[in-house]
Amino acid sequence: MSDRPWLVVGLGNPGPKYAGNRHNVGQMVLDLLADRTGARFSRHPRAQAVVAEVRLGVLPGGAPGPRVILAKPTTYMNVSGGPVSALAKYYDIDADQVVMVHDEVDIPFDTIKLKIGGGEGGHNGLRDTTKALGTKDYHRVRVGVGRPPGRMDTADHVLKDFSGTEKKDLPILVDDAADAVELLVTEGLLAAQGKFHPAKA
Repeated sequence: MSDRPWLVVGLGNPGPKYAGNRHNVGQMVLDLLADRTGARFSRHPRAQAVVAEVRLGVLPGGAPGPRVILAKPTTYMNVSGGPVSALAKYYDIDADQVVMVHDEVDIPFDTIKLKIGGGEGGHNGLRDTTKALGTKDYHRVRVGVGRPPGRMDTADHVLKDFSGTEKKDLPILVDDAADAVELLVTEGLLAAQGKFHPAKA
């Protein structure tokens, strides 16, 4: 197996003001992945991001999983593409080995979905990443945060913290998303989709 690393990016906004927002759920997933491996994030010398180099999961036969660069941009969400592109170049990682972990309003709160390529669904962090990488063909682990209630603006919805009810189940959602990332990098997209996408009736 190639030891070419994966780049797994958790999207969000920097600073404690935003840490609990729905928009920052991607960074919550990255924090959990780092905790699982005992890794600590440190500032990258060439990109506006903090990174941790880890091995995720276990391959068939018990070998350690692939090398993964966990990264959290330290820029605001709307300009995430620069750090992602800089890291991909620094580690010589092609777009098909990039995984963006992000909030998704078009799927329910307790749902994880995965895909490669496709549109950005109005997500400015993804839009900027597509522009910077010059392609849409990177993986996405989409963490459902649900649609805004009533007439609330989508931007207001994602820049609010999870509701009290949601917070009870948030650790499960974040844990599932971290599992989805591990399965994606160890066994591939189809295996991860097979586990996390609900079967159609």
